[in-house]
Amino acid sequence: MPSVRLSLTRRAIRPLCLVLVMSGVTQHAPARADSVPFWGAKASVPIDTPISHLKKGEFLWMGEAVTTGPVVMVISITEQRGYVYRNGVLIGATTVSTGRPGHQTPTGVFTVLQKQKEHRSTIYDGAPMPYMERLTWGGVALHAGGLPGYPESHGCIHLPSEFAQRLFDISPNGMTVVIGTEQTAPEQVAHPGYLAPVKFVGGRPVEPEAFGAKEDEHWEPELSRSGPVSIVLSQASQLIVVYRNGIEIGRARLTVSGDTPLINHALVLTEGPSTVPDPYVPDPAKFSWLRIGVPGHIGEQGTQVDPNAVARIQMPADFAARINGVLTPGATLLVTNEALYPQTSGPMVQVVDADPPANSQPVHSPRS
Repeated sequence: MPSVRLSLTRRAIRPLCLVLVMSGVTQHAPARADSVPFWGAKASVPIDTPISHLKKGEFLWMGEAVTTGPVVMVISITEQRGYVYRNGVLIGATTVSTGRPGHQTPTGVFTVLQKQKEHRSTIYDGAPMPYMERLTWGGVALHAGGLPGYPESHGCIHLPSEFAQRLFDISPNGMTVVIGTEQTAPEQVAHPGYLAPVKFVGGRPVEPEAFGAKEDEHWEPELSRSGPVSIVLSQASQLIVVYRNGIEIGRARLTVSGDTPLINHALVLTEGPSTVPDPYVPDPAKFSWLRIGVPGHIGEQGTQVDPNAVARIQMPADFAARINGVLTPGATLLVTNEALYPQTSGPMVQVVDADPPANSQPVHSPRS
């Protein structure tokens, strides 16, 4: 790294956003002092990689698995991890770097107030903050930045560059972002799993939900009468959960026979007859589940489900019929051998006011 030190001016290395020497995952140094570094890994890890095994700068992205529905992001300061959900299903997870001591990242429920692809700090010598998504008018934002493996920002949430770009491309203004720790987060936020652990609603407190409170079978399609449908099937939890427009409308117990773990897969319901006996489509003569190419399984794009895996899955017949009644082409299914909810505890998270400041008040640039 000596060559990196010599290629940077003192002005360029002062901000924490540019701590290249401290971040072991920077892919290449800038060619000149005012260029923008690239932080973190260049590609997603395979979908089968446990999120807890992500190394600094690494991320998982399977945005192709769910392409419609509301988007929410959860930041776990405790884990230094970020989780992105679309239509209630995990589509991305990443290592992050939050605020260092004395510059702690605030906890609470935020909404994205402003987006800017190319942004530089007005506080820290023009430090680059690519793919900036503002969370507060006081200077806290999501953006690409240094990832040393521990909290080292001035309050912002640093993301890998590639992950930040992908998130920027799909996240709307108004996206809900929940930031929590084990001490401040509601249930299932500090260590979320494959299902969205929070409501897609900003501007109000998020009430804690006891782990396991909804484990018994229920079917409430009236909670969300329209919108895209996503399903998560978990072998470890022996549960199937149905989301419509990002809101859970049902879940039931299921049984997966045998000890062999199911392979993590994402599938989409398409028009066209199924060549596999499958009770979990509305009409096998008209519809079929096709695999989506996700990291680690790109070559399986467009292939049908494994009939042996389908035969191992048993769920209540009436619940399967209910699911089939809401399925339309474009519905997605995530099959995982991971558990859905690690158990956590904590009090209610308070909402941070997301209103813009009065004209007489300054709008602070994100702090990096």
